[in-house]
Amino acid sequence: MTPAGALLEHLLTAPVEAAPCEDVASWWAGHRARAQTWSEPVALAIAGGYAADRIGWAFASGYQAALRALAPGLPADAVVAFCVTEAGGNRPKDIHTALERDGEAGWRLTGSKRWTTLGPEGALFLVAARDASVSGERAAIKLVRVASTAPGVTVAPMPPTRFVPEVPHAQLRFEGVALEAGALLPGDGYERYVKPFRTVEDVHLSAAQLAYTLREARRFAWPRDWIERTLAVLEALRALAQEDPASSATHIALAGALAVAGALLEEADAHWERKDPAPDAAARARWLRDRALGGVAGKARALRAERAWQRIGAATSRD
Repeated sequence: MTPAGALLEHLLTAPVEAAPCEDVASWWAGHRARAQTWSEPVALAIAGGYAADRIGWAFASGYQAALRALAPGLPADAVVAFCVTEAGGNRPKDIHTALERDGEAGWRLTGSKRWTTLGPEGALFLVAARDASVSGERAAIKLVRVASTAPGVTVAPMPPTRFVPEVPHAQLRFEGVALEAGALLPGDGYERYVKPFRTVEDVHLSAAQLAYTLREARRFAWPRDWIERTLAVLEALRALAQEDPASSATHIALAGALAVAGALLEEADAHWERKDPAPDAAARARWLRDRALGGVAGKARALRAERAWQRIGAATSRD
């Protein structure tokens, strides 16, 4: 684990000019190189965000870091994509992609996924699927590793999104894909991976976006107090990354950290309009286009915090 002080010093002393990056291949090469220095996922998310020349690549680095935090041991040399959402949503009852027994130890995977981030570039898919051998009211969900090149896998690229269009998405189809027993990740796929991922993702993506904005703040000489408060929030997010993502206390503290981060980004909007020094026109245009990314799933975050307060209140009343 890289000491916190080393990361803070990096954020205050590293070059403020980001290398131009126009495609996933270039971003991935840089991300892998940074992983040699920043092995802790959240530190890699922050370092990747700082190095990004736009929010899209900060998002990509945060997303990859979040997946490594969720499932340690994923291969370092593979772009990984999390595949959960189907036509009806991402709750257990919405997941119809099925795993069926194939002989003594094998499985067959059949179904489709509607929305997969980095899907067209993914080398490894983490697929949430229903265990067809288990009956009952609640679906038994497993998470399985599937190589994008496996026979029976079809990847259909989707049109670019309205913001961060550089980050591609895809629809996936699995037609009797053969899997060995070792392809299944341990534990309940929903409770251990799908459910906590929103929390893990929020920590790492928010940290990456803030770190990107911090570099721009240094480049264009924004006020020192903005930089100081941003560093403090980044340290808070780094600490939260070490906490249990299923804990109500974690959810409440994260709600506070994200609120402060949101306020900092609102202040940043005004700094992007400064005339002395004037920001880079292309960077400003990307900011205006992509800035709303941080507000996606705001209602879900608010509901998560409200439920966390309710659980904490119920626990307190029982004591």
